[in-house]
Amino acid sequence: MRVHVVSDVHGRADALARAADGADALVCLGDLLLFIDYADHSQGIFADLFGAERATEYVRMRAAGLMEESRQMSAALWATLGGDPREHIERAAREQYARLFAAMPTPAYLTYGNVDVPALWGDYLRDGHHVLDGQTAEIGGLTFGFVGGGLRTRYRTPYEIDDEEYAAKVEAVGAVDVLCCHIPPAVPGLLYDVVARRFERGSEATLAAIERTQPRYALFGHVHQPLAARTRIGRTECVNVGHFRGRGRPFALDL
Repeated sequence: MRVHVVSDVHGRADALARAADGADALVCLGDLLLFIDYADHSQGIFADLFGAERATEYVRMRAAGLMEESRQMSAALWATLGGDPREHIERAAREQYARLFAAMPTPAYLTYGNVDVPALWGDYLRDGHHVLDGQTAEIGGLTFGFVGGGLRTRYRTPYEIDDEEYAAKVEAVGAVDVLCCHIPPAVPGLLYDVVARRFERGSEATLAAIERTQPRYALFGHVHQPLAARTRIGRTECVNVGHFRGRGRPFALDL
């Protein structure tokens, strides 16, 4: 059996529609939404609402670590639209989710990324879409465990949760053959983004679970240009499945 795995789709509905070609099932590790494109500032919700020039300035501030300044800029821009900013974001997110879930192949096993809005997914799921978070599923005779979302950071993305809540989901999954998470285990080489030149947050709880239970594979995304795309922890092969928005092709797992 062949399973294709994607992560960090960030709006690529065109490539997503072909992501399961030649596979028996698709696994999606989240980050379906594109709020802002750090490579092409004309793309994403922010640019759609405020234009590429404003998006470029916003990216520059965040890249420089000027988080408070970027929030002040963002707040001023949202104020020009009137109403609750959350309503504008939800409307734009719904438009993206409608396209993405229409393109999502079946069967697909999905968990959330840190930029996703879990409360909206239920409105767009189709038969054959299975959403799991802190849960397991049998695929090809193996047990896959799924842990979605990210840990809290200064970026305040929509689905960041406390370390304790995240660890509880890892514990709930237990021993599995394939551990599927959006964020990597807390291994420095897996966490450093060589283009953004920063460490992303990884999970100590996931690392401890891998060391303790030794699944065959630990699959994840989140870090778009990792220093190390894969490593081994004991018998476990840890693999960053790739930045799907940038690559447009899945990671193939033959079971």
